[in-house]
Amino acid sequence: MAAPSGAAGCEDFAEFQELLRVMRTIDDRIVHELNTTIPTASFVGKVDAGQTCKELYQSLMDAHTSRERIIKNCIAQTSSVVKTLREEREKAQDDLALLKQLRKEQTKV
Repeated sequence: MAAPSGAAGCEDFAEFQELLRVMRTIDDRIVHELNTTIPTASFVGKVDAGQTCKELYQSLMDAHTSRERIIKNCIAQTSSVVKTLREEREKAQDDLALLKQLRKEQTKV
C-alpha cells in the first residue's frame, strides 16, 4: 500500500487534512495488513513470512517518512508566510485585512 506521492499544497487546509487521511490508510488498516501478511499454518511453507513482514515494515516506514516530510514542508511554508505577514503588519498596523490574514495563517501553523 503506497503513499501518495507529489507535493502537497498547504493553502487549502481541508485538502491537506484529506491528503493526510489518505496517507494514514496503511496505519488505520494495520490489523488487516498483519493478518494478510503473516501466513496461516496451512501456508507457512508457501509464503516467506520474514520477507513479507520486511515489506510491510518498509511500507509503513515509507508512509511515515512521506507524511513527516509533507507536514514539515507545510509548517515551513506557512511559517514563512506568517513571518512575511508580520513584517507587513509592522509597517501597516491599521490594516485589518492584513491582521485577519495573519491570524488565519497563524491558526494554520
